[in-house]
Amino acid sequence: MNKFTGKVWVLGDDIDTDIIIPTEYLALPTVEEMKQYGFSPLRPELASRIGEGDIIVAGKNFGCGSSREQAPEIIKSLKVSCVIAKSYARIFFRNSINNGLLLIENDKIQDQIREGDLLTVNPGVSLEYNGETYPISSLPDNLMDIINAGGLVKAMQKRNGLIRGE
Repeated sequence: MNKFTGKVWVLGDDIDTDIIIPTEYLALPTVEEMKQYGFSPLRPELASRIGEGDIIVAGKNFGCGSSREQAPEIIKSLKVSCVIAKSYARIFFRNSINNGLLLIENDKIQDQIREGDLLTVNPGVSLEYNGETYPISSLPDNLMDIINAGGLVKAMQKRNGLIRGE
């Protein structure tokens, strides 16, 4: 995955899956119809303001709560390039990987960055912000293969020769 830059949206600690997509919208037939309600309990305008390639920066325990798979699907459908948080709920982390959403753990950038700022991400290497470089860990190759393919199903289709690689 190549280096990219995006506008930052800052969220706090303990952003649970009910904040990412409230239960009452899960009855809508598609994620595309649900995405306009993303983060609505916290910030009703946020889903409509997030642009393609933007980055969510959050605190600790991002994605806690239920194991609903729609939570990372909503974030991905908003075309967020990645989420950077101090820590993630375990099931949310795996659901995100399976849906092709890049998650990065970093416990320093949240205290420095401001909403609307630009942040450069060099996946598996570093975050660059305001002249400073923040090292990040890389995900294992098998997980990056899933993210780069756009999710687990697409990665398995590619591996099994059902779709051609790029």
